Amino acid sequence: MISGIILFFNFIFAVLFIVVAYSPYISPVRYPLLSCLGLLFPFFLLIIVCFFVFWLIFHYKFALLSLIVLLICLPQIRTYIPFNFRSNDLPSGRVKVLSYNVMAFDNMKMVDGENPILRYIAKSNADIICLQEYAVSADSSQLNQRYVDEVMKGYPYRDVSVVGNKNSNNRLALFSRFPILLVHRIPYKSNYNGSVYYELSVEGDTVSLINNHLESNKLTLKDKEDYEKALASLKSGKMQMDKRSLVHKFADASIIRAEQARIIADIIAKSKNDMVVCGDFNDSPLSYSHQIISRHLKDAFTHSGCGLGISYNQHKFYFRIDNILVSRKMKTYNCFVDHSIKDSDHYPILCYVSKKQ
Repeated sequence: MISGIILFFNFIFAVLFIVVAYSPYISPVRYPLLSCLGLLFPFFLLIIVCFFVFWLIFHYKFALLSLIVLLICLPQIRTYIPFNFRSNDLPSGRVKVLSYNVMAFDNMKMVDGENPILRYIAKSNADIICLQEYAVSADSSQLNQRYVDEVMKGYPYRDVSVVGNKNSNNRLALFSRFPILLVHRIPYKSNYNGSVYYELSVEGDTVSLINNHLESNKLTLKDKEDYEKALASLKSGKMQMDKRSLVHKFADASIIRAEQARIIADIIAKSKNDMVVCGDFNDSPLSYSHQIISRHLKDAFTHSGCGLGISYNQHKFYFRIDNILVSRKMKTYNCFVDHSIKDSDHYPILCYVSKKQ
């Protein structure tokens, strides 16, 4: 009797887990709330694994249900939490790519005459550096353009582009060791966010690059505090939601990101060059926007990273929202999210990229 009840709940959670795992294929425009189910993926994965272990101990035949569901969702599990071995055999023609939301370099703060974020970037030895929320100050006591020019003198090719509307102070920046052939701001509607398309000359080949800062979820400090309280009080019940609730803000932003993602995906599909797409997607790896943008690409972290790769580090939003994607014919090595620097609200993501050998 008790086994039958537990098996019934196991079946219900198994069905829900499949829906959650494949929610990136649900259009946010048609079903905005359902499209956000990917955010619940780690919780449902943990529940299914617990059912699997429970049945292995007490009634091993019933473990088959959870095992089948885990196999059905294996591609999504691998996308969310991949396990790849680190490679020590890197090809000679590799290019190191870094993507980092720098949060205005921690509000352009200087510590003992240095900005820790900019120093980290310069010492990363990356060949291509894509930054989001780039900013400099006119105040000589803060991070200013002269300081940036001095620290980043090893990068002769660079571009800083304003994104969002005309009153936006948000900028995307590219620092490159390779010549920049073309800069084009991708036209889509957003008050603050945006994407920029570049073409680079890399060892005689033209490589397309898109630096992204997709639509933010526009969460206030109170929203983030409510989220933390909700996590702390899961045992006592759900947080009450109204029209301006956390869930609805995620849903509203996902609708906007869906259109942005489709515009970017169309550019990717039409390009005949090798392609690198990176930046802050403001969405999890199991989201509609990630699924659309990566349709003709592969996720560098999924193919050469290991673990969850959490790239946002505040208010317990434990998600990988920063990405490096590349053309399918390109090879990636040792993609990782570097947790050693905590001066921004994001961690940087880095990866080696080369042509397929």
